[in-house]
This record gives sequence, C-alpha cells and structure tokens, in this order.
Amino acid sequence: MNETRPDNGTGTGTGTSSGSGTGLAFMKWHGAGNDFVIIDSRGREAIVTAALARGMGDRHRGVGFDQLAEIRSGDDTDIALDFWNADGSRAEACGNATRCAARYIMDQTGRSALTIRTVRGVLDARLVDGEVSVNMGHPQLAAAEQALAPGVDPAHLPLDGDPMAVGMGNPHAVFFVDDAEAVDVAGIGRRVEADPIFPNRTNVEFAQVRSRDEIRMRVWERGAGITLACGSGACATAVAAAARGLTERKVRIEVDGGWLTLDWRDDGVWMTGPTAYVFSARLSRPFLDAL
Repeated sequence: MNETRPDNGTGTGTGTSSGSGTGLAFMKWHGAGNDFVIIDSRGREAIVTAALARGMGDRHRGVGFDQLAEIRSGDDTDIALDFWNADGSRAEACGNATRCAARYIMDQTGRSALTIRTVRGVLDARLVDGEVSVNMGHPQLAAAEQALAPGVDPAHLPLDGDPMAVGMGNPHAVFFVDDAEAVDVAGIGRRVEADPIFPNRTNVEFAQVRSRDEIRMRVWERGAGITLACGSGACATAVAAAARGLTERKVRIEVDGGWLTLDWRDDGVWMTGPTAYVFSARLSRPFLDAL
C-alpha cells in the first residue's frame, strides 16, 4: 500500500475509492489492533447516524471497525468527538479512538497537545515519544456513579468470579483470572454484557495479573464483541487491579493487539500507546443511498 497523508474528510484528501470524487470521505486507523473509522466533520453538521454506523461497521458488506469516531469542531476545546459502535449504538467513551483522532489532528497541525470534548468531559491528549497519551479522567467507583441495578455493590458484583464494576465514562466489569488465554471470552462476555445488573449493558474484561506492574487482558466490548484492544477497558482494568491491591497504579497491559501503558494519577487515568494510520477512502453513492 502506498503511504499517503490522511484524508481531511472534506473531500479533498488523498484517499478516494472512485474517480468521481463523490461519496463520504473517511479514514481507517488502529491503536494496538483496536480499529476505527474516523470521519472529520469539522466545519459542518454532524453526519453520522445509527444506520451509517451499522452499514460501515459491517465487516462483510461495509468497511468494518470496532468503533467509529466523528470529529467535530470544538466550542471551547480544540476538537469534539462522538463515538459509535459497529452495531449502530452510541458509545460514551473510546480511549484508543481518542488517541487516533488526536494523532490525526496533531499530524495536521504540528501540535503536541490537544483538548478534546467528549460525552465523558474534556480530555487532554499529548504526544509523548512518538505515542499518544490521553487522560481518560477519573474512574467512577461508587454505586451512585455507575449504571447498576439497585443494591449492587460495584466492588464485588454478584456474579461468578467476583468481578468489579468500574466506570470510565462507559461501564466495565473486570474479572481477575488465572489464565486469560483459557477464558471463553465470547461465551462469558456475551452473557455478562446483557446481565440485568447492567441496565445499559457493559463491557467485559478478563485480566491476568502477571506482576505488580504487568497485566494480560482480553476484552468483550459492548456492541462490538471480541476486539484486539480496548482503551477504556484497559483503564478500568488498571484501576480495578490497583483498587484491589493487586498491582501498582502504573502498569503495562498486554492486549491481543499489543501493549498499552496505564497510569492512575491524581488527575485521572492516563493511557499511552501506539497509533497507526491505515488508509483513506470514500463510501460510494450507491452504498450511502442503500442505507
């Protein structure tokens, strides 16, 4: 594949799928194998709908992604981000997509620091030694801060395996296991995601603590299924491990797609990792018309 600059999403970038110049421009990125479509809607109205997200998210008939991120102009920040799952549902947070979108803007502007408005609030992103670090904010640990059924203790969820619920702007259930490779991620993840104790469903992480500063994690994402990485899930896992006294507050986490570094500081949970631009292209007009 020839290397090109990312399309700016306005129809003037390098990536096109037809010579006509029509259709919707988008980019494909990934962070540690967690893959995203990014649409740059700065300077225009937001255009992503549930139908568009579902259509693009289909890996056989569309583009395929774990999440879709739409970049919008920020009123009081450098940019704003909206997130969608591959099933067309909205996602409150997506750490790796945030890092990828930040890297795209940094490459365009030459800046090494950005502020980003999300449903989660304002996030800070920085370029550090070629990787992007983002402050995902403070975790929600109390029952009143999380979407849980009445009477449920987030520190010890009433499920086999004694998982812990952690909010990172979106819900997570973190299981600590002896061998992450032996876990039936799809079977258990699908069941836990839809358990009635989670009114809005949940993401599910399976964490094997290797040492005080290293974790192996596998994930089932709400609305996406098994993915190679999950940034907010890595944040939740690091918080849960530290809260239970299993690790230090700074850890490296190995996910199926690579490594992420998590640091639970006084100002929030910082996540650092790689980003990769893959290609720019356009959706055809017939594809859009069929949605």
